[in-house]
Amino acid sequence: MIETTALVIGSGVGGLATAIRLARMGIRVRVFEKNEVPGGKISEIRANGYRFDTGPSLFTLPGLVDELQPGSGRALEYDKLEIISRYFFSDGTVFTAPAEPSLFARELARVTGVSGDRILRYLDDTRLLYEQSSPVFLFSAFHRLSKLFNAQNLGILRAMLRFNPLLSMHAYNQKALRNPQAVQLFDRYATYNGSDPYKAPAMLNMIAHLEHNLGAYFSRGGMYQIVERLVQWALQLGVEFRYNQEVESILIREGKATGIITGGKEYPADLVISAGDIFRTWSRLLPGERTPRRIKKPRLSTSAMIFYLGVRKRFEQLDVHNIFFSGNYREEFRALSPRKAAVMYPDPTVYVYNSSHLEPGDAPPGCSNLFVMINTPYDRGEDWEHLAIQARKNILKKLLAHGIGLEQAIEFEQVATPKSIDHTTLSTAGALYGNHSNSALSAFNRHPNFSRRFPNLFFAGGSVHPGGGIPLCLASAKIVEDEVKSYLESVS
Repeated sequence: MIETTALVIGSGVGGLATAIRLARMGIRVRVFEKNEVPGGKISEIRANGYRFDTGPSLFTLPGLVDELQPGSGRALEYDKLEIISRYFFSDGTVFTAPAEPSLFARELARVTGVSGDRILRYLDDTRLLYEQSSPVFLFSAFHRLSKLFNAQNLGILRAMLRFNPLLSMHAYNQKALRNPQAVQLFDRYATYNGSDPYKAPAMLNMIAHLEHNLGAYFSRGGMYQIVERLVQWALQLGVEFRYNQEVESILIREGKATGIITGGKEYPADLVISAGDIFRTWSRLLPGERTPRRIKKPRLSTSAMIFYLGVRKRFEQLDVHNIFFSGNYREEFRALSPRKAAVMYPDPTVYVYNSSHLEPGDAPPGCSNLFVMINTPYDRGEDWEHLAIQARKNILKKLLAHGIGLEQAIEFEQVATPKSIDHTTLSTAGALYGNHSNSALSAFNRHPNFSRRFPNLFFAGGSVHPGGGIPLCLASAKIVEDEVKSYLESVS
């Protein structure tokens, strides 16, 4: 029997999950990674006794990781959070959000005056929206019309119309909750894929379901443990890894992908899966090929500026996940508009991830490892060193206004900007999620997980369908597995 071979470009979560799924099919898999370590956007910093996760900090749908574990592999260890996040509003209101939905509704009602029943109805609506739409829009290659328009899916699509997909997230939340603080709390989920709640469709409110109904989790030992487990499981299945090897091009011959070139050497294969940035895949790895329209005219998501701060202090005010809201959310998102040069909004929403709250070993005794992030426009050639100085001042001032004084206690500091994110992760212009989702047709504008032109070329990761973040990258790998099975059946 002739062995089928596959080459995976990139070892982010999407690439690792794809490698595992293909290896379980009996395919010989090699993964090529430009960096010296795996992980893509999920990495870590270790310095001066501090450890920082550098990429995604929130973990939902852990079952998508668990189902990749071989029978003999060491399981990923994680705990369900009892508190999802702590919210600090501009008027001084502090809301600690319990994970249990009825407690969450009761506490949010106490803080905002919105009735608990109204909040629970809202959470039930997000649950229904997710359950009805995710089989089509998250876990299916719906870009194939045969998978979108079938009897089962037509029923789902009809049911989804009750959520009025033409409304924006904000308009839907305003209508459903009628309180500025409650609306702002749920509007923030647009940022989970780099979008604007005043433009993104109400469909994205399903994101809240993942945290508030299904639960948020903490990976013991840090988010990088997810990468380490996936690599271990892949190795157990015989996957080969080639680090420090940036792929130069994908070979196309007679209408098929026949391999890759890296380091001037050709590696042939029956299947090629690009799990890196889709815009770079077409512009750099397929330079002689006609570029699809959605790639020629990208609608890039926001990026971020992240300060990794080792601080000689503990903060009782902070939980693991903390949000310090802007006093004017609409103006903040206007400042993120890609139509003008990037500016640092003076009153940004600040996210603080404090993993040492649950992992004391992430910081020296009596200290904190703070991942401090604000949303920014993607890179268009700005002076990010200058903008980082402005952002730092704005952030420290805002945190101090909430009783969190950092400046005199900082003993380690490192910053990531859109420019450095572009360089480190090869995310075009530092955009964290590929295209944004600021229109009702955004899902259809995402690049599919397959190539219509080259039948054995596939795509995974956060810049393609269904989107960015750990769960969706893992979902992209499931879709690629299904597409590869269909392709192999068609040529057998």
